[in-house]
Amino acid sequence: MKLKFLLLSLVFFGMMSCDKDNIEYEFVKVATPELMSKTAFRNSVKAEAPVPIKEAGKIYAYNNFIFINEVNKGIHVLDNTDPKNPMAKAFINIPGNVDIAVKDNHLFADSSIDLVVFDISDINNITKTTTLEDMFLPMPNYDFPADVQAVSYKDYDSNEHIIVGWSAVLERREVGNQPGYYGPYFDLANSNFAPSAESNTGTGGSLARFQIVNNYLYTVGESQMKTFNISNLSQPTFENSINAGINIETMFHADNHLYLGSTRGMYIYSLANPSLPEYVSEFVHWESCDPVVVDGDYAYVTLRGGNLCGQQESVLEVIDISDKTQPALAARYGLENPYGLGIKGQMLFVCDGTAGLKLFDKSDPLNIELTKSFDEIHATDVIPLEHTLIMIGGETLYQYEYGSNNDVTLISTYSLH
Repeated sequence: MKLKFLLLSLVFFGMMSCDKDNIEYEFVKVATPELMSKTAFRNSVKAEAPVPIKEAGKIYAYNNFIFINEVNKGIHVLDNTDPKNPMAKAFINIPGNVDIAVKDNHLFADSSIDLVVFDISDINNITKTTTLEDMFLPMPNYDFPADVQAVSYKDYDSNEHIIVGWSAVLERREVGNQPGYYGPYFDLANSNFAPSAESNTGTGGSLARFQIVNNYLYTVGESQMKTFNISNLSQPTFENSINAGINIETMFHADNHLYLGSTRGMYIYSLANPSLPEYVSEFVHWESCDPVVVDGDYAYVTLRGGNLCGQQESVLEVIDISDKTQPALAARYGLENPYGLGIKGQMLFVCDGTAGLKLFDKSDPLNIELTKSFDEIHATDVIPLEHTLIMIGGETLYQYEYGSNNDVTLISTYSLH
């Protein structure tokens, strides 16, 4: 027992100590980036044999295939010819990947700072056709180890390195010496940040940052929207970049407009000039995470509060966009912790996180009615296709078929681990 107290005393003395000049020091848990050279990073982008899914991200559907993003790692390809029994076909290793879009057997994906293009006409022989280098700013990666108090970038050179992960170390620092964001450390304690039918163009969920409209690919980062001309699918060209807003998280296309969901509101951009989207208006809400989908004169936005998304309540907002220059709140409904959502006919599907999948009849957008709730599952994002509904959540991919009376019936589940 005496030895135990002696060790605790030594640890405490080591954590808070003074040097000969009576300067107090402490040990701080610091996140440090795991780095890869740009050359090695780009050489690693390639198709491989299927591998288990460790951390599923976004989903995308194209023809008889489902693509599942492995967060910051790449894309898992499933053959969904038989929705009752999807089969793993390949893994496309794309470090730093967040989003994809597909048109006419060409898959476009971000690889941290690059845009890469793959020919997927032969799913058993996926080949990379081109890389457009240094197209994007590195996406913020706040997936730090638990309980870190600061972040150090002192060994990071953006001209040479890509951040591919994080590790944590204890560093001895002077008490009260907390360098800020623009120095070698980022002090976490004082920070404030926020982490259709089948056709020749695929369909993403409401959490997507990529959209293909005719011969253009649009992408959004935290603030920038970029336009790529994809008339030549295997050799796209960069056209324009604009500052589109603040803390942008998602993008949805409808009626020749792009609707950007940010933590502060919804931005509307016109595609009258497809090579250079033009700002139309903004709908402002409290700070929260907010994917958006649009149907006719109404936009449907889920606002998720808590954690990094904001401190307000979680709700579904219905926004009147009949006059796109003056979007206005039309209705609001309480939810628990919503994520993605989708529309099929008069049905609105809302992924309410751990509260499950909720089905609403939106025949009257100002008075939507809950018709069914799958409470026992975890729901993150959903894609309503022509014949099936695809949903991802937790560790499972769910597929449903549409029934009568605005209902859906489970077809299959696919374990992601």
